[in-house]
Amino acid sequence: MMHLAPSRLLCSKRKSLSVGAHRERDAMVPAARVATAQPLFSFGLISDVQYADIPDGRSFLGVPRYYRHSILILQRAVKEWNTHQKHKFVINLGDIVDGFCPKDQSFNAVKKVVDEFEMFKGPVYHMIGNHCLYNLPRSKLLPLLKIQTLDGCAYYDFSPVPEYRFVVLDSYDISAIGWPRDHPKTLEALKLLREKNPNEDKNSPTNLEGLDRRFLMFNGGIGKEQMEWLDGVLQNATELKQKVVVSSHLPLDPCATSKEALLWNCDEVMNLIHRYKCVKVILAGHDHKGGYSIDSHGVHHRVFEAALECPPGSDAFGSVYVYDDRISLVGTDRMASTDMHFNPQ
Repeated sequence: MMHLAPSRLLCSKRKSLSVGAHRERDAMVPAARVATAQPLFSFGLISDVQYADIPDGRSFLGVPRYYRHSILILQRAVKEWNTHQKHKFVINLGDIVDGFCPKDQSFNAVKKVVDEFEMFKGPVYHMIGNHCLYNLPRSKLLPLLKIQTLDGCAYYDFSPVPEYRFVVLDSYDISAIGWPRDHPKTLEALKLLREKNPNEDKNSPTNLEGLDRRFLMFNGGIGKEQMEWLDGVLQNATELKQKVVVSSHLPLDPCATSKEALLWNCDEVMNLIHRYKCVKVILAGHDHKGGYSIDSHGVHHRVFEAALECPPGSDAFGSVYVYDDRISLVGTDRMASTDMHFNPQ
C-alpha cells in the first residue's frame, strides 16, 4: 500500500531555474574544463510520442496534437541517434501511442512504433504511461515493450557503465488503468481516488486545491513492493559508489511540472530518494510542455517536451552526454538543451 505523508512539496522552499537561467549559470563553468572533459557515455531520449493513425486533434486544454506526425519525429530521431554510432542506448519516457487510437488498432499501433524504435542500433529501454494502458492491458503491453519483470510490474534497473545506475520506475504500479478491474492494485487506486477526489469524473481536478490536484485517474502511484525494491537498489548503488539516474513517466517534483501531472505519492518517493546521495537526476515525461527544477537536496528534475505536440516540420528529441559531474542534454528543436551539474560524490 502507498503511504501518503503530509505534503511538504513547496516550490517556495526549492530552487527552480528556467532552462535559460540554468544556461547562464553553466556559462560560468571554466571553458577549459568543459573542453577537455570527455563523456563517459551518451544515450538518446524521446518522450510522449503518442502515435495514432487518426487526424490531428487537441488536448482537453486546447493544445494541438499531431498524431500521425509524431512517428515521423521518432524516425528522424532514430536516424540521428544512429549517425552518432556512439550512443549506448535509447530511453523512451512512455506513452508510445495515444488514448484516441481506435482500440481495434491498438496492438498494431504499439507494434508499429516499437518497430521504429528497434531500428536503433542498440538497446531501447521503455517505460509505460497512461496512454499505453488505455490501449492495452499490461499482459499484452509489456511483452511488446520487452519489459521482463515479475507479476506484470514494469520497474527495473540497468548499469551501462560501472559508474552509473539507471532506475526505471513503474509510475502506474498503483493505478485504476492497466490492471484487471478486480486486481488489488486497481482496488487500492480506486479507494484512494474516492478519498482524495470528490468529483464524479476522477480525471477532473475541479475544486481540488494545491497539490491535491494530482489525485486524478490518469496518474498513478508506486506501491510498497516497488518502494522496497527502490530502497534496495539505492542502497546497493551507494555501496558500489554509483551515481543514479531515475526515470519515471510521471514527474516527482512540483517545481518541474504542473500539479495535475505529479505521481500520487511523489512525496513518499522523494523522501526515500533524499535519504541517499547517489541520485543525481530524475527524468520524466507526461507533462507535454516540459519543465526543469533543482530540488532542496540538489537533485535535478527534467520533464521532457512531447513529440506529440510538435507541428509538422518540428522535432522534440535529444542526445544526453553523461560525465562524472554533470549530465548534458542536447535537445533538438522544441526540446530545450539543459546542463545539469552536481557533486560527483
